[in-house]
This record gives sequence, C-alpha cells and structure tokens, in this order.
Amino acid sequence: MDKPTYKELLDAGVHFGHMRSKWNPKMRQYIFMERKGIHIIDLNRTMECMDTAGAALKQIAKSGRKIMFVATKKQARDIVAKGARSVNMPFVTERWLGGMMTNFSTIRRSVKKMNNIDKMLADGTLSSVTKKERLTLTRERNKLEKVLGGIANLNRLPSAVFIVDILHEHLAIAEAKKLGLTTFAMVDTNSDPNQVDFPIPANDDASKSISMITNFAVNAIKEGLSDREKNKEELAGSTAN
Repeated sequence: MDKPTYKELLDAGVHFGHMRSKWNPKMRQYIFMERKGIHIIDLNRTMECMDTAGAALKQIAKSGRKIMFVATKKQARDIVAKGARSVNMPFVTERWLGGMMTNFSTIRRSVKKMNNIDKMLADGTLSSVTKKERLTLTRERNKLEKVLGGIANLNRLPSAVFIVDILHEHLAIAEAKKLGLTTFAMVDTNSDPNQVDFPIPANDDASKSISMITNFAVNAIKEGLSDREKNKEELAGSTAN
C-alpha cells in the first residue's frame, strides 16, 4: 500500500496542530513538541496510524461493505467528494442532517422522493403541470440533491465512516458510535482520539493535509476493491473448470 513519505507529510503541513491553549490532553501520545505555542504532531505516529487504518479500510472494501465519507468543512468538501466518487462510496459534504444514519429509513424516503422527481422530469410526466409547479419541483429536487446526492445510491447503512475533523462532525460521530459502525478519522490536537476506532493524528484544517490523508484512505479502498474483483474472477474461473 502506497503511503506518503515523511517529507511529503511534512511538506503538506500534516504536522501542524492547534495552539497549546486548545489542546486535548488525550492527544499527548501523538504530539512531538510545542513550537511557538503551537503543538507539533509526531509524524512517525501519524504514519503508524495510517498503516493500521489503511489495512482496515482495505479489508472493509474487500468484503464489499460501504464506507461513508463525511466532511462538511469548506476546505474539505471537494477533496472528499471527489475521493469518495472515485471508489463509488457514499459521502456527506454539505450538511449532516440529524438522524442521517440513526433514522435511515426517513432519509431513504427523501432520497426516493428526489429520484421520483428526476424520473418525472425525464419521462415527461410533468409536461401537463404549470411552469411554476415545474420550477418548484426542480428547486426542491436541487435542494435534496445538494444534501443527499452523495448517498443517493446507498440502500443500507454503511459499515464504516471516514471523517475529517471529529469536533466539527460530532453529530456523525455520535450516530456512528450509537450504531456500532467502525470509525476512521483525521484527528487534530484539539480532539479526543478515543472517540474513534482508527484515529489518524493530522492537521484537519489545511487542504493539503486533508487531501493527503483522504487520498491515502481512498487508495487503500481501491486496493481492497481490486482484491475483491480478483477473488471474484478466480472463483469464476475455478467454477468454470
């Protein structure tokens, strides 16, 4: 599994934590030092955690289960959405709706409504309605797409979540824990790593850092999906023989 080098992590600013005054003492084991009032993350620990998280992500993908990506911070949205799409995984990058996982059946109804509007717009069902009614439906559809587009193809709960900034996404963390889902996250020096099954100590504010860790997670998933396909082909070959 390809992993960024120590220098690449350094160049991306993965090691920059928060001011000492904002730190969470539970992050002590991941902090290398303090410089000018800023905590510096120990990149050796970051790399160790990446190895562990990457192996687990790969295994989940290999088993055919889904991993939901969550990042509603402005600087993380596009990076995470692009990464999740590349491996056909669900994602939430606009707004976390309360109950998005714990009240999944209600969320599914909203997704179904969005898909029904799409169908009506495509097959001409709405040709008889007024222009105003059509516009209202289109606006409603776009509103639903913005919030739920990333999970439109998710028919059941994911097995795991990958989160950027657990303080910012505390609602997602709470729901994942309540449902017993496996949690992976970028955890900065102001957070509690014990909230997550697989914490990756890293700067969760800088886009370069977010991109590097997210891309690593995505590549681990790609490897898992690739292994899954190989296993299917081998099984099909042995059955044919």
